[in-house]
Amino acid sequence: MKFHKLGRTGQDVSVICLGTMTWGDQNSEAEGFEQMDYALEQGINFFDTAEMYSVPPKAETTGSTERIIGAWFKARGTRSKVVLASKVAGASTFTWLRDSKEPTRLNRAHMTEALDKSLKRLQTDYIDLYQIHWPERPVSWGSNPTAFQVHPQSETTTIAEQLDVLDGFVKAGKVRWLGLSNESPWGAMSFLKESEVRGRARMQSIQNAYSLVNRTFETGLGEIAMREQLGLLAYSPLAQGYLTGKYRHGALPAGSRKALYNRLQRYEKPGADVAFEAYLDLAREYGLDPAHLALAFVNTRPFLTANIIGASTMAQLKTAISSINVALPSDLEARIDAIHQLHMNPAP
Repeated sequence: MKFHKLGRTGQDVSVICLGTMTWGDQNSEAEGFEQMDYALEQGINFFDTAEMYSVPPKAETTGSTERIIGAWFKARGTRSKVVLASKVAGASTFTWLRDSKEPTRLNRAHMTEALDKSLKRLQTDYIDLYQIHWPERPVSWGSNPTAFQVHPQSETTTIAEQLDVLDGFVKAGKVRWLGLSNESPWGAMSFLKESEVRGRARMQSIQNAYSLVNRTFETGLGEIAMREQLGLLAYSPLAQGYLTGKYRHGALPAGSRKALYNRLQRYEKPGADVAFEAYLDLAREYGLDPAHLALAFVNTRPFLTANIIGASTMAQLKTAISSINVALPSDLEARIDAIHQLHMNPAP
């Protein structure tokens, strides 16, 4: 395994981070245990979860992933071996996350309830990296490109107020470090500025989608990540499976997330299929597993802290973890960039 520093913390985290969002719905507790056991054996020390997991979010499975991780910590005695990341939900219409049945917001009451519930489910006294899952303010990103037009006057908790609450969590010893997710360049720099000016705990990472078909992070956020040591925790590096070829030519494998939930619209936009075909053909030309091509590309970006991989089978997990040993020659990098120029970010 290879390791990078997490922001300015001095903490080494594995370049491959174990994503967990399928546990508790698509995967059982026993399967979650098996994945964590294997990941730890392979040198992975970084796990990522969230209060609303498993996904798709629903009342019946909220917190199930954290409960599985907590049960594994208790059964295995492994808490000290893992850098654990979790997330508090941003603004949403979800009414089942809070005892009040209110839609989620990033205010003191909601955030405090979220953290305390996560700690209880995880059976731990602290979370290493606590992240804002998505902003409270309207932000144009991913599957919500018209957010500014839809909610132009939405009331939000200010970044300063959010940071005050999070800083309190750090001072109380419930959280070691802070991170962002699904954030914009303006938001990232605003959090960093507030930390500096007001002496609050600093954001150490940013978890955004990044893959061969979504390189939007490179514009704006890539420079911030490198100059400010706000490294990328890349999620969806396989475009929810499309970059493996599993859905090629209309295939719909039994048990796949598309077959089970049909929630992959982010990667089914006009032009995406042409880009997928180009990258799948390129992998075949170079004799590479398409998953290895896609994951190795993410693993080797200069602004990356960790690549969050997720798997519903052990075979998928082993393939994903082994991508750490795949090198991309310069001519292959050039071919990737040539495809990117022709089919730029079709699935942001």
